[in-house]
Amino acid sequence: MSSLVLNIQEIKKTQHWLVGGKGLNLGELSKAGGIQVPEGFCITTVGYQKTIELNETYQALLDRLRMLKVEDRDQIGEISGKIRKIILDSEIPSDVVEAVSRSLSQFGDEHAYAVRSSATAEDLPHASFAGQQDTFLNIIGKDAILQHISKCWASLFTDRAVTYRIQNEFDHSQVYLSVIIQRMIFPQASGIMFTADPITSNRKLLSIDAGYGLGEALVSGLVSADCYKVREEEITDKMIAAKKLAIYGRIEGGTETRMIDPDQQKKQTLTDQQILKLAQIGRQIEAYFGCPQDIEWCLANDTFYIVQSRPITTLYPIPEVYDHENHVYVSVAHQQMMTDPMKPLGLSFYLLTTPAPMRTAGGRLYVDVTSMLASPATRETILSALGQSDPLIQDALMTVIERGHFIKSLPNDKKESSPGESKKGLPSASFQTPINEKDPTIVYELIKSNQASIEELKRAIHTKAGSNLFEFILEDIQRLKKILFDPQSSAVIMAAMDASLWINDKMNEWLGEKNAADTLSQSVPNNITSEMGLALLDVADAIRPYPEVIDYLQDVKDDHFLEELVKFDGGRESREAILAYLSKYGMRCAGEIDLTRTRWIEKPMTLVPLILGNIKNFEPHASSQKFEQGRQEALEKEQELIERLKQLPDGEQKAKETKQKIDLIRNYSGYREYPKYGMVNRYFIYKQALLREAEQLVQAGVLQEKEDIYDLTFEELHEIVRTNKPDYQIINKRKDEYKVYEKLTPPRVITSDGEIITGKYKRENLPAGAIIGLPVSSGEIEGRARVILNMEEAKLEDGDILVTAFTDPSWTPLFVSIKGLVTEVGGLMTHGAVIAREYGLPAVVGVENATKRIKDGQRIRVHGTEGYIEIL
Repeated sequence: MSSLVLNIQEIKKTQHWLVGGKGLNLGELSKAGGIQVPEGFCITTVGYQKTIELNETYQALLDRLRMLKVEDRDQIGEISGKIRKIILDSEIPSDVVEAVSRSLSQFGDEHAYAVRSSATAEDLPHASFAGQQDTFLNIIGKDAILQHISKCWASLFTDRAVTYRIQNEFDHSQVYLSVIIQRMIFPQASGIMFTADPITSNRKLLSIDAGYGLGEALVSGLVSADCYKVREEEITDKMIAAKKLAIYGRIEGGTETRMIDPDQQKKQTLTDQQILKLAQIGRQIEAYFGCPQDIEWCLANDTFYIVQSRPITTLYPIPEVYDHENHVYVSVAHQQMMTDPMKPLGLSFYLLTTPAPMRTAGGRLYVDVTSMLASPATRETILSALGQSDPLIQDALMTVIERGHFIKSLPNDKKESSPGESKKGLPSASFQTPINEKDPTIVYELIKSNQASIEELKRAIHTKAGSNLFEFILEDIQRLKKILFDPQSSAVIMAAMDASLWINDKMNEWLGEKNAADTLSQSVPNNITSEMGLALLDVADAIRPYPEVIDYLQDVKDDHFLEELVKFDGGRESREAILAYLSKYGMRCAGEIDLTRTRWIEKPMTLVPLILGNIKNFEPHASSQKFEQGRQEALEKEQELIERLKQLPDGEQKAKETKQKIDLIRNYSGYREYPKYGMVNRYFIYKQALLREAEQLVQAGVLQEKEDIYDLTFEELHEIVRTNKPDYQIINKRKDEYKVYEKLTPPRVITSDGEIITGKYKRENLPAGAIIGLPVSSGEIEGRARVILNMEEAKLEDGDILVTAFTDPSWTPLFVSIKGLVTEVGGLMTHGAVIAREYGLPAVVGVENATKRIKDGQRIRVHGTEGYIEIL
């Protein structure tokens, strides 16, 4: 046969561009032993291209379509409609008609056929495009089949298919359509089978939907289906639906909807034996393709036929382990307030830095907490620690523990954590080292020591190159680990956290006052992150007197604007103020735990809208006024609490204990942000050195571009420096994987079965419609919600409430402009919560899907004390 038509069994693995995703998978299945695929053939994409390639109007409309965005619904509808009409009105080339005629005569002109679309951008590992193009059933006769081939081609430009391609960044002109012609099966039952549970993502739980007649009734939502769950050759659950209607083929062609006999409506569509047989076929197909599958099947004359199989693209990858034991993984992304994927180089640096038992999945880091949950000695500690940082993680882990069978509990006296390791994989001494709690100079000494170490690193790294550089970095990471897990440093942080918890607990018990520590935490000294937000207000003050500079900054388009600044009146002073800020904070950026992320100093444009916003929204000297206002409020709260406590029985003693705890909060809580600042500082120094090395590899023709190093692990990069032999197959594969990972939402807790365990907040007596989260900074505020996913796109007015997925330290400059905070991720001690308390902003974090449930511009009320949001 010519390349215009291919028999399904002739299709080769390499012919995706000829037969599309559906055709390719059916071709593969037809060769797999024991899988029944209805016989038939494919009209390849060559036929589609021949039909439209010379049509100039089609090409012009395609060019217009390429310019549109998802929001341009009306234009998408108008242009797509015109393209569909062109395709339907186009004559099918005679050689295509002849090829189809020959194939039909071989299979039998008199038979009924299913005519199915198969696009080249379909059933891909990272984008299913499911249901975007049309299928026509029970088509009889050559003329009718040719007509429906044109209809399939035209369905490449349905509004939904075009919109989906725009969303997934596919070029319309590079997507073609093959048409599958298959012998029609007239089934007694049909449906869909997922070899991984679509609700929980559990890879061991297979899910079957089944109904009477043709599968279109289920796919179109016309009827509810029976649902059966199968785990390891055992039916674990059945839900029998009332199936009142079904779609059947008519003798003369086409389909019709019929009522089901009342006696049959609530009967099980498939027998138990048939369910298990189908599940077995599903596992066979999954094994053949090597990944979980979404399968369309039908049952006729006691034989199961497979009419489609595609990869399930929505599943979150499972962290890899090489045993057959059960494992439970907790997301590091939710602890570190950065749920975006990380590049391989960024992941490997984090893995080199942490002693915790970590795995990677979907470009994110996960901690294996199985052994800690199995041991009674560490279970309560880990649950308590994770509960403080994210109650949803704690609740999810409780769900796993309560199942009993998933984690084998160890005897009470058996400890699983290795010597010298604590609940989070940190050196255990960090939670035991005593400090002199009356000595506030500890913090200054720790900061001074960290700064000296960074300066020494800057001097030494410049003398290193080649393999010596990699060995030097590995040595310095050991020094970084000592600083991060310094027992005295950890003890200072724990002392402040414990003091906050003590204050909240005791003030509630003694005075009936909730979250008193929030006010006491305002404007504490030595918080490098909150100082960063205030310092940008000072930059605004430096620029404010110079209208020419402000006008110039309004139109800045690239990162070389600092060089041009000196041409304007006040430009030199403005430039110095920005450079001074960048010298202290320029290594920060969104997602800064990923070493590969672009830093502010690499893209100073990022700060321009924030500086202009500060000039617009604030009066001069706002920085010192804000800090002093917070300090006064904290001081007044301290005095108020002490006075009230003195009135109580044993009041003097209570007041004395409370004053000691308040001093710990004031002296020590600011330091909590410093170790991470030191780590990010060091990461940027490593990055600059590695980019210098990469630049030399590019000049030597070894690498195509220096940023290619981001798609390699530290060890792989070292190997390339040694051998000058990069593997671009790996680099390009990693780039493609990263695009897939960007679209995934990382779960807080996932098991080795791939099951995503979700936690719930347990809260009562809330207003109707309340959106629940975790209260982390008390107070109540009303305002306009600004839903912002990218800090660079922030346009805030004074009094706005920031609603976002997560915030890390790089978001702090925005905090000076807002009046409240709502995030999807976070806990009591994560960045957004700490800075919100210090700035006195009511905040609710850990709000599931906040950026979807709250619309930009809506008026909302944030209840920071009780932990919920109302949409007003």
